[in-house]
Amino acid sequence: MRQTKTLIINKIKNLMKKSILSLASLFLVAFSGNAQKVEFEEYDLNNGMHVILHQDNSAPVIITSVMYGVGGKDGSRERTGFAHFFEHLLFEGTKNIEKGEWFKIVSSNGGRNNANTTQDRTYYYEIFPSNKLELGLWMESERMLHPIIKQDGVDTQNEVVKEEKRNNYDNRAYSNILNSISKNLFKVHPYKDPNIGYMDDLDAATLDEFLAFNKKYYVPNNATLVVAGDIDISKTKKMIQDYFGPIPKGAEVVREFPKEAPITKEFRAKAYDKNIQIPAIIAAYRTPSFKSRDARVLNMISSYLSRGKSSILYKKMVDTKKMALGVQAVNISQQDYGIYALFALPLGEVSLDDLVTEMDEEIAKIQKDLISEKAFMKLQNQFENNFVNSNSSVTGIANSLARYHVMYGDTNLINSEIEIYRSITREEIKEVANKYLQTNQRLILEYLPKKK
Repeated sequence: MRQTKTLIINKIKNLMKKSILSLASLFLVAFSGNAQKVEFEEYDLNNGMHVILHQDNSAPVIITSVMYGVGGKDGSRERTGFAHFFEHLLFEGTKNIEKGEWFKIVSSNGGRNNANTTQDRTYYYEIFPSNKLELGLWMESERMLHPIIKQDGVDTQNEVVKEEKRNNYDNRAYSNILNSISKNLFKVHPYKDPNIGYMDDLDAATLDEFLAFNKKYYVPNNATLVVAGDIDISKTKKMIQDYFGPIPKGAEVVREFPKEAPITKEFRAKAYDKNIQIPAIIAAYRTPSFKSRDARVLNMISSYLSRGKSSILYKKMVDTKKMALGVQAVNISQQDYGIYALFALPLGEVSLDDLVTEMDEEIAKIQKDLISEKAFMKLQNQFENNFVNSNSSVTGIANSLARYHVMYGDTNLINSEIEIYRSITREEIKEVANKYLQTNQRLILEYLPKKK
């Protein structure tokens, strides 16, 4: 039973995208105040593509990456999941890369590659030995300029996406929690639909619709290219111009998403999961864009409440009162709206409402009194440590450079965002908790076992 409990807790922690501070990372805190500034150069090509270069000659490795400003929220609501679908589809092949050859080319040249999609953006990247820089640039330019989108490729990737959905959502315990929260918390904004989309939408889509989606979003003026690692800046610029400069500019991407009405009264919902035996309870609040200062404060509040076994909620509900198998607070940041969620699994016969009461008590304490100086310093150290770790590898730096430009509109946040966290005060933590975490502004979601 103990092993089963541990497995469940670990699954939930992974699902909610929170990591526990490791012992080794504690030693980095002492050095975080002197973290090295990330140097970069950025400019635009005539076709509107943004370019960011970061030179680091300490190892013979380079990364070529492209982040497109397209995600699950984009496109028709009758055709959800297109951006995630294209994450797969654009590996099918190009005019000069035959079907099935993409991954072979990368691996045979000592590289590796991948892609990922969120509700807000899509990110493709290759990691190569530095003498393969030109190959990486050529491949990404091929993906942008010459993708082959035919019905056989669409049919192939349709089955791939369905298998991914079965493995990652339909047959995995607790894996639909975020989708269930979003479905209930958002009424009109596209965040209400899952990033992977609805399979009926993909089945009904025509080839012309896929071609139109590609033409609209996968264009240079909706893309940011990052080249990082062991590069020569002047030579790299010439190669970028040669491979990406001739790609025609696309039409301007215009987005006008509907606004959500404020939540003024607590409401409840239920969702069911055939893969679980232990129910869960979630209190979820709609929060502001990750670009806001308040979103950073909410990140600190979630760390204060549930980061690690010494955190407030874990010590109270798991260790001391033994009411919960696991408990978590997380701020799920997105470009237009965020989600702040408190989550708990009951132990034994403890009711779901009792778990909510216990979590509410700790929120109320933050809303009434300032957290202690000791707890506040611990938070500052944690976020200093996060900053150091995020810039500790060339792949992490490349991702951050692209994300800060595409999502935030400020590439230099890779250096300056830590100053925002350093400037947050205990008074702001109290103020933000009162502003967003009121009981009349939330969804209470019961996530229950589905009876066979």
